[in-house]
Order: sequence, then C-alpha cells, then structure tokens
Amino acid sequence: MRDSPAAQSRTWKETDWRKKARLWTDRAKRLMWGRQGNDGLMLKTAVYALLVIIGFVYVYPLLFMVSQSFKSLEDLLDPTVGWIPRRVEWNNYVQAWHVLHYMKALGTSLLVSVLPAVAQTVSCAIVGYGFAKYRFPGKPILFALMMITFVVPKQVVMIPMFLLFKQYHMLETPLPFIVPGLFAQGLRGALFVLIYVQFFRTIPDALEEAASIDGAGALKTFYRIILPISVPAIVVVFLFSMVWHWNETYLGSLYLGNAMSTLPQELKTFNDAFKAMYTGGAKVTDVNEAIRMAGTLLIVLPLLILYLFAQRYFTQVVDKTGLTGE
Repeated sequence: MRDSPAAQSRTWKETDWRKKARLWTDRAKRLMWGRQGNDGLMLKTAVYALLVIIGFVYVYPLLFMVSQSFKSLEDLLDPTVGWIPRRVEWNNYVQAWHVLHYMKALGTSLLVSVLPAVAQTVSCAIVGYGFAKYRFPGKPILFALMMITFVVPKQVVMIPMFLLFKQYHMLETPLPFIVPGLFAQGLRGALFVLIYVQFFRTIPDALEEAASIDGAGALKTFYRIILPISVPAIVVVFLFSMVWHWNETYLGSLYLGNAMSTLPQELKTFNDAFKAMYTGGAKVTDVNEAIRMAGTLLIVLPLLILYLFAQRYFTQVVDKTGLTGE
C-alpha cells in the first residue's frame, strides 16, 4: 500500500533535513579539524596560542627593560605606577652612556667581535666546503677531531692558550680572537664548519660539474658559484660568531686585561663605576634600577638592530641544515 502524498512529503522533508544536517556537520568538522585533521581551526588556534605564549616569554624581559629604563626614581618607588611611567626620564640614558664610556667601549666591542666574525665566516666556509664536496685520505678522522674541539670546554684550554698568546705578545690586543678565527677555530668554530658542511651538501653537484665543463677551477667555482648562493648560511654564521664574541666577557677580561674593555665588561663593573662617578664614592645601597636597565638596553641595542636585518635568513638555514645555533 502506497503512502499518502502528505506522508511522502513529510518523508522527503525529513530526508532533506537529514542531508542538510549531515552537510552542516561535515562543514563544522572541516572547519574545526580540517580536511586531513591537521589544518583546522582547533589546531591553528592551539598553534597560535602556543606561539603567542612563547613569544611573550621572550619579549617580556625586553619590554620590562624598556619600561623600567624610562622611569624616574619616584616612579620606581611608587607602587601605583605600572608599565607606563608618569614622566619619561631621558637622563637615565645620559648617565648610563657616560658610566659605560659607551663610544670607546663600543669601538672595542666591535673590534673584538666583528673582525673575528669575518675571519671565522670566511675560513669556516672554506673548510666546510672541503669537507662537504671533496674526498681525501683521513677525512672522517679529521672531521671527528674537529668536532672534538667543539666538545672540549674552553676552560680546559684556557691556560695553555693564554700562555701561547703571551709568548707571542698578543695579549691586551684583539689578536687572540682574530688569529684563531683565521684558521677556522676560535669560539665555536667547529659548529660553524658543521653548519657550512650541512648547507653545502644541499647544493647539487650538477652546478660544479657545469662550472668545470666551462673551464672554471675549484677556487673560481667556490667564489663565483657556491658563495653567491650561500648567502643565508654566511649571514647566519657571521651573526652567531659576532654575538658570541660580543657576549664573551671571561676570555675578554683574560686576554684584554686592563688595556681594553668591551661593553659587557663595562656592565659587569657598572655599579662601582656609577657610584664613583655620581656619588663621589659614598656608600649607597644600590644604583637606580632604571639607570641599570638603560645601560643594559644600550648594550643589547646593537645586537637587536643586527637581528632585525638578518632574521629572514634564519629559517632558510634551519630548514636546510637542521641547526639552530643555540
């Protein structure tokens, strides 16, 4: 017995409603979880939330430093003043500038960081290219010995290196940092060679073969073909080397002595220098926190500017080498 037209219409409506409900359910699932479960709204929300939290952890100290450095002493002592000071105190930076002997210490810092970084960038590129593209007797052994130099703590070889530099009259000059860099050594030189090795291995051998067919020798191929396409690795190695030399205070105080002083070394004696310059050596409890934050920000500022211009190269090298340089 056939259903009445009213019953058939009701059945069609129920079927149509179920289809629409199923369609909206599928759309909601795709929206929340994505087509393959890895590109939906839920995953993106979780990823962005995690990135915001991690970013805040890294940015918070810098924001706090900037906020504190512009506060007057009254704002620091007033618990009702939060992140934004009532009055911007530029004198904090003026005093920190004089206490740090900023221009003189900046010149020394650039001398003992930029020159060794340039030396390491060039020498490690040559060594890394040799390990990545050439076969020669004892290559695995030499590569292992090179990596051992990265594992050995610098405190172990500090005294022998000091005596060696003293014998060659290199102390109280930037030479103890520059000379090792010329031979692919120095601070974390083995790591830079490894970064270059991993990067050069991603370059197809067809480029070198084509250059060889065109009559280019090994050196011409390296400088005319390999280096131009290795700019990301070069920038990252230079940046890491400069930052590590910039922040090195232990070896800096050992090799430079009292003849030269870098900005991080000046920061170590900031309290004593401030008391001697602005309090006449009187006994005071502590230095104004805002002035200390201003001095710290002045020291970090050159590195922040450097990172600002070089940050886009990091992701390229991390993708190709799998190294982060931490």
